[in-house]
Formats: sequence, C-alpha cells, structure tokens
Amino acid sequence: MTKMIHAFFAPLLMILMLIGACESPPHKYVEAPFTALDTLSTNDWWNRKTTKIIDLKVPRDQVIAFGIYTTSKNTLKLSAQLFPLYPEETRTVRLELFQNNQWEQIQTQEINEIGWSTLFRIEDWDRSKSVKYRLLHGENAQFEGTIRKDPKDKNEITLAALSCNSNKDRGNREKYVKNINTLNPDLVFFAGDQSYDHKEHTAAWLKFGMQFREVFRNRPCITIPDDHDIGQGNLWGEGGKKSMGPHGNDGGYFFHPEYVKMVERVQTAHLPDAYHKAPLQQGITTYFTSLKIGKVDFAIIEDRKFKSGPNGKVPKQGPRPDHINNPNYDPDSINLPELVLLGDFQHQFLEEWGADKSSDMKAVLSATGFCGGAHLHGNASNRLHADLDSNGWPQHGRNKALSLIQAAGAVHIAGDQHLPTVIQHGINEFEDGPWAFVVPAIINNYYSRWWWPEDEMPGDNSNGILPWTGRYLDGFKNKITMHAYANPDTQSHGAGFGFIRFDIQKNEVTFECWPRDADVSLPDAKQFAGWPVQVKL
Repeated sequence: MTKMIHAFFAPLLMILMLIGACESPPHKYVEAPFTALDTLSTNDWWNRKTTKIIDLKVPRDQVIAFGIYTTSKNTLKLSAQLFPLYPEETRTVRLELFQNNQWEQIQTQEINEIGWSTLFRIEDWDRSKSVKYRLLHGENAQFEGTIRKDPKDKNEITLAALSCNSNKDRGNREKYVKNINTLNPDLVFFAGDQSYDHKEHTAAWLKFGMQFREVFRNRPCITIPDDHDIGQGNLWGEGGKKSMGPHGNDGGYFFHPEYVKMVERVQTAHLPDAYHKAPLQQGITTYFTSLKIGKVDFAIIEDRKFKSGPNGKVPKQGPRPDHINNPNYDPDSINLPELVLLGDFQHQFLEEWGADKSSDMKAVLSATGFCGGAHLHGNASNRLHADLDSNGWPQHGRNKALSLIQAAGAVHIAGDQHLPTVIQHGINEFEDGPWAFVVPAIINNYYSRWWWPEDEMPGDNSNGILPWTGRYLDGFKNKITMHAYANPDTQSHGAGFGFIRFDIQKNEVTFECWPRDADVSLPDAKQFAGWPVQVKL
C-alpha cells in the first residue's frame, strides 16, 4: 500500500518541486542605506515593473554593461559596471589581460551592490604599449576592450568633449559614436549630466553607458557628475553640507549622502587618485585631480562642490534666490568676500598643477563656464539678467580661478550650459584671461539657452563672423569676449559635441564644434557657423 501511495504522489511532488524552483530565490541582498532613491536597482530590484529608462533584466551573459578607465603615473584604474544581479549570482568580477599570446587573469574584485560597480587598480602599469583587457562575470558574461598606450610621441593630442545627455531623448547615440570614433580622439570627456533621472541614477547611468560604451571601450575617458546626476536642478555644494530643500539654493546636497557618494563613486572611481584625500561634510569626498595624456596635462576640477549657495547670503533680486531679473542692481552687493567658488583646496591644487612644467600644454576640465554666457534661459521669451548658478559668481572667486588657469597657460573646457560658446575671459582687462570652450548639449530640447544681447548689437572688436561677437559685460559685469556661439535655432537645435586639438609644436589649440546630425567622414561636413576657432597660446 505504501508503495502504491508513493507511486501516486511522486509525480505530483515532482511538479510541486519544479514550481518551487521557478519561484524567486530567497531574497538576500544588501539593503540600500537610503529610501525612495535608486529603487529600480536596489534591494529586491527584480520585483520592480519594467522601467522606461532601460531594461535591467538583461540576459545573464550580458550583465557586464561596460568598463571605463584611465592610466596615470603608471597606474591603471578600470571600473567595471554591471547590471543588477540576482541574489544567487556571484558578486565576483574577474579582470584578464592578453599577455604572452594568451589571456591571463590578473585580479578579481567584488561588486558593490549600491551602484553595481567595482574598481580594478594595477600599479606599475606599462604605458608604453597597448593591451587588450576583458572583464568577466560567471561563465559567459564579458566585456572586452583595449588599454591604449600613452601617445607620448604624438605632436597633436585630441579630446572629444560632451555634456547634458537629456532624457527627453532616450534613443541610442549612433551618430555620436560613429563621429567620435571616426575622429579617433586620444581622450574623451563627459562634463556632467550624464543622467537626468534624478532619483534613479544607476538605471540612467547604465543607459548612458550602453549609449556611449563604444566610444570609451578602447580609449581613456573622464566622466564627472554634475547637478542632475546627483538629483538636483542646480548645485551649490558648500563642502558637502546638507541642503534644506530640493532646490539646493541654500547650499549643499539635498539627497541622502550615501546616494551622492554612490553617484560620484561609479562616475569617478576610475579617475587618477584625488588630490585631496580627507572627506568633507556628510562623508562626501572629492575627486579633483589631473591626468596626463601624451604631452598635455589635464586638470579635472569640481567647480560646484565648494561653491556657496545664494539663498540667505545675498540680496534677492527676483522671484528666485539664484536669478537676478533687475538689470539695475549693484553687482558688488552680491560679491561678498566670504563667498566661495572653488575654495582653498582647489586653489592650492591649481597652483601646484600650474607650476608643474613637465608637460608642454595644459587644459582645465570642469562642469560649467566661468561667466554668464547666456541671455535667454529656458525659452526665447525668458530674459535673465544674471544667473547665480553660473560660475560668473561670486566674481572674486571667478577671477581667482581664471587667474590660476591663465598662470598655468591653460585653456578651459566645460559643458552644462546647453549653449556652445568660445569666450576669452577678461579678469582686470578684456582678453587678459584664459580661453574657454563650453561644448554643446548632447540633447538640447531640455532648458535651451541663447546668446542674444538685448540691443542686438555686436561688441567692440567683433570678428564679424557671427552677429553678436566681441567684447561684452555679463550680468555680473565680468569682462568677456565672445568669439563663437550656436543658439538652439541653428543646425541640430544646437546639439552636438566639441572636439579639441592640441598642437604641441605650434602651441596652438583648435576648438571644433560639430552638430549632432553631422557626418564627419564626409569631405564637406560642416561645423557650426563660427567654428573652428584657433587659439595661439
């Protein structure tokens, strides 16, 4: 009888076991230290509904999204970015290099489940040769690329620079990838706002990486976060303090510090070691540093992390604490000596970096520009006299930063403004400061800006190429000389990318500005009107 009962129930028991095996495994995960943030990628992420940002439930042989790296001072730093993993999957990622005609495992690292990334670091890296690498997870997932040799013998070093990857367009970026790979830069720089999904950085960062990984798979790349990346419309960091409101105009960071730290970790861990090691308020750290590519030395600074917030510190001149709508206000009334822009740590860094003469040319890379380089904000009918989000304020901090850049013999390259411009700054007099190229937005249908003087007249010493070039005062009475601009009613709605050529022998920099819909492989491909701009240093 017992055998008969067993024979009857055994198939049913087997069916129940199979059903159980198909259910989700025991839910063991690292609990996120924050709530209502990064919910698509943390905790029991697999129970979330499909997101419009990116499908996180990828085939398991595709869980390695990308790798991103730099080499500096004989050190390789390579970040591996993964899609979220299920509880039963290994958290170990392996790095292999192709050496001695075979793949050799060099290191293993554990994934941080908050952000799903990890960092490989190899000291005594030989920068004189190119080496293939691959990242491996489990049995089948891998991502392969090349660590390029340092182009120390090249007399021209090139940089592709991009910013503002708006989520108003979530499509692929094939034209950008094709154009940049055709131009084949030695280095790529993403100046910030890689993510516009304020509360879901990991999903948005993965989307960005899948869009652009063919650009940085085989060359070094700099990525720095800006305000939208850390979940704010604007950022005045004030050394890492806590902001009391989502607008952040009192200074500081609104979201949980562990969320901010996650954003900065996944975007900047692969950069050369930071100059300043000690943590700031809330345990938030810095990443400002330098990177030499061939004979060009790039300083990477954080132009918002220490900046003072305006709310409660300066007289309000409009409906918002950061917007000045009164053209008759006194600019000196908001240029208070206690206000900070870059801060003492970065001043010291730039002084030391500028005094280092071991490289032939220099450039400073940061999030945004050092003046009020736009008149119309958001739409063509919204004229704003001065914007305290710009680094034209506080003016004494702006002048100090520009003096350090000029003393180094460097040019400045940034993003953020959704308006490409080439400006030569004036500190005490017109044209006594450094040249600056603010590159266009990748997608420019989110808060566009226009250069449009109210009197619609050219400035003194206009180059005549575009209507409104020459010498102007911005809304803070900073001296600027406009050489080129591309308003959003131009080709590609003003979207595109910057390409910078550093000619070592001529000590000359060429700023190129390419529209989004250009095809640089064609002999008649045209840049935005007003470009290229050549600068003799």
